[in-house]
Amino acid sequence: MTALRVFEGRQHQLREWLTLPGRKRVLVVVHTVTYGKRLQEVCCLLESDLRVQVVFTAPPHPFSDGVARLFERLGGAVLPWEEAVRMEFDLALAAGPRGVEQVRAPLIMLPHGANFLKRVTEGADTRVAGLGRQDLTPRGRALPAAVVLPHRDDLVGLAHSCPEALPVATVVGDPVHDRMVASLPRRGAYRRALGLDKGQKLIAVVSTWGARSSFGLIEMLLPRLLELVGHHRKVAVLVHPNVWSGHGAWQVRAWLAQCVRRGVAVVPPEADWRSVLIAADAIIGDHGSVTLYGTLTGVPILLAASPEQEINPASPAAALARTAPALSAAHSLKSQLAYAASEYHRQHRKEYAPIAARITSEPGRFSRNMRRLLYGLLGLGQPAHPVPTLPLPLPPPLAAWSAAPSDRYGPDTGAGVSA
Repeated sequence: MTALRVFEGRQHQLREWLTLPGRKRVLVVVHTVTYGKRLQEVCCLLESDLRVQVVFTAPPHPFSDGVARLFERLGGAVLPWEEAVRMEFDLALAAGPRGVEQVRAPLIMLPHGANFLKRVTEGADTRVAGLGRQDLTPRGRALPAAVVLPHRDDLVGLAHSCPEALPVATVVGDPVHDRMVASLPRRGAYRRALGLDKGQKLIAVVSTWGARSSFGLIEMLLPRLLELVGHHRKVAVLVHPNVWSGHGAWQVRAWLAQCVRRGVAVVPPEADWRSVLIAADAIIGDHGSVTLYGTLTGVPILLAASPEQEINPASPAAALARTAPALSAAHSLKSQLAYAASEYHRQHRKEYAPIAARITSEPGRFSRNMRRLLYGLLGLGQPAHPVPTLPLPLPPPLAAWSAAPSDRYGPDTGAGVSA
């Protein structure tokens, strides 16, 4: 890989070959594309600081497909996992627990999505994903140096599931919330960049992963999505990277091929979905993070799936499941979107705005709070400048994501499948 630099050898070899030795070293542990995107929002807080060297690694994970390509796009220094766990670092960042008990560094554990939305049932035990002992002290590892929480209400859940972690818990905020809110004034620019005409509606169909997700109901949704496509309406499908990794990029595109040929845009997992969500006029979603972030955009939401058994009952996702209209098989999708729009505008301030407010109790302050935490654990003074929350970049046009799979990945093209 041309852009991918692999660090090889032991610590003494690193010192021998580096041009700037003696830096504080931060290991970024990227299990999946989803985790990697979240950790990017943290790594950027170390930009321009010549005192710090950031190194990436990828532990084994069932949904690791796409991580190597993510590293290549970043151009980061990458250590093989087997090498990383034999070395010591000044700090490590992770958004998931697998393998982190092997990391030799003070660890910051972050959530990889909005809040802590999902329940996990394993045998007779049920826990909130991200807040249980299995998540914070995997295989008996000592507590992390810091457990990052987006909202002060999450302290209640942590006190219930892993009270010994309370002393290291820090309410920092949510980076996706802050970037989206900072980007809302650019909605018109995002719509123009996507190629939407004036008056044209964009419907975002979003899905988390798993059998009870929107994509888990794709056989029911596919024909109904086609009824939405028309001159005055565009459809964009945003599928969780774990779906692409679990089933394979070729398979996901093949399943959605007929929709794509009819003009539906399938947003690839490496793309930044946030600008697409901001540009949308309505959202069809489920109990995943992207649907919850949709409450920031001020557009109606229709739930294709909201399985009670998988939702943390104390989370804003549970509140959204009780508030947003549920998709019905007995009525047309167009009429249900119209109903959702009328109900949304009537209930927005009273019901939807409080749900959006539960994403973070530190709105606009993630970068400031997170940088303070990073530098405190590194034992360094913070750089003497504020950290801006930058608006999201412009997306590519929807047409770039609407090329038929057979045109791009047909048997006679010789092209490889890329996620």
